[in-house]
Parts: sequence; C-alpha cells; structure tokens
Amino acid sequence: MVVGTSLARAQLLIREPPPRVGAQPGATIGRIKFQFNPNRLSLNKTTEWRRKPARMAKKSAMPEFVGSGPRTLSLEMFLDATAEHDDSVERQVERLMDACVPTPKSLSAKKPASPWVRFDWGTARTTSFDGVLSSLQVTYTLFDVDGTPLRATCALSISEASNDVPGQNPTSGALEATKTHQVVAGDSLAQIAWREYGDATAWRMIAEANNIDDPMALTPGSELLVPAVSS
Repeated sequence: MVVGTSLARAQLLIREPPPRVGAQPGATIGRIKFQFNPNRLSLNKTTEWRRKPARMAKKSAMPEFVGSGPRTLSLEMFLDATAEHDDSVERQVERLMDACVPTPKSLSAKKPASPWVRFDWGTARTTSFDGVLSSLQVTYTLFDVDGTPLRATCALSISEASNDVPGQNPTSGALEATKTHQVVAGDSLAQIAWREYGDATAWRMIAEANNIDDPMALTPGSELLVPAVSS
C-alpha cells in the first residue's frame, strides 16, 4: 500500500430536474456519500427492434431498428452505524427516498418531477450519467436494542435520462416524409407525440394523418403514420 494515496470515494449527486424538455438538470441539491465503495456495478442497455410477419420468409423477417433504450445502472449501497449506535442509517435511507419523489421547487412550479441523479466514482465514464432513480429497495439487517436499524443494504437502479433537444414542434414546422409506429397495448396518441416530438399536445398532428377521432382508442398491432417535421 502506498502511503498518502487517497482512494476515490463513490457518491450520488442529486440535482433539480430540468425545468423543460431539452434543458440541462438544475442545481445540485444534495450529495450522498458512500461509506463503502460498491464491489459490483451492473450496467444494462437495450435496443428495440420491430419485425413484420413475413409469410414467405424461410427463417424470419428483416428486423427494423426502432430506437435505443436508456442505460440502467444497478448497484448496492451498504450502510453501517454499529460504531456510533445512532440513526444515521435511517437518515441516509430517508435521503435516498427523497430522490424518488418530486422536489419542492418542481412542485411550486406546478411541474412535479423527482430529482435527477448521477453516480460519481473517480474517473469512471460508462457508469456516470444523468438519470433518475427508477427503483430503490432497502433491506435492514441489524438493529439496536431499541429497534433502531444499524445496518442496511440499499439496492439502487438508475435509469438514464436524455436531455437531447427534441425535434422541432410540429405545430411550427413544415411536414416532411412520414414514418410508421406500430401500436402496442397502453399506447395513446399523446404518449406517441411525446416520444416523437417531445410535445404531448402534438397528438392532433398524428390524429389528422390517420383520420382518428378518439386519441385513446388505438388498436394494438395497427400501424400509424407519424408525420415528420423539417429540422
């Protein structure tokens, strides 16, 4: 061991959510420092492909690339207060819980959103990205005589949040060539408009292109024309 060498300590940065689509996250409102660096990180990323049934194909139809899914980082945070015998474990758990609910600033702006978080550890790049805490599971494993938790393992999942500027609002841009979207269960025109344009109110553009009167009455498996806009 080299004397004087400091070890990088992992931490979770908590920031205000972006005030609007395409904006950067706001100010840092907290830091949760790890007592012990994690011994394992699990990184997952998916891509979505779509295949149309081909009756004459000998094997399968050619897949069509639909889009890239977000990165998801899973890790565990170990908390221990056996030396102090205080409520520091619960205080840390409460701070993690706060990262799962809307911030006071977003509530006052009537745009409720939970904080954005970033796992920061030394020079790691693939595991350091802006995201949201998509799941939190806390397991208490040791208690004081009065029932105060002294040890806990917190399993976190951070889902990448993109801040790319969406395409031009279709209400102000000229239409170009369209593309198609295959409806899945639970789809609505507002959801599709949000994914395509970053503006849920632009669902009328899709409704007009497909002669749809009820934006909620979509048939799973059907294909919709999605108008594109000029850049």
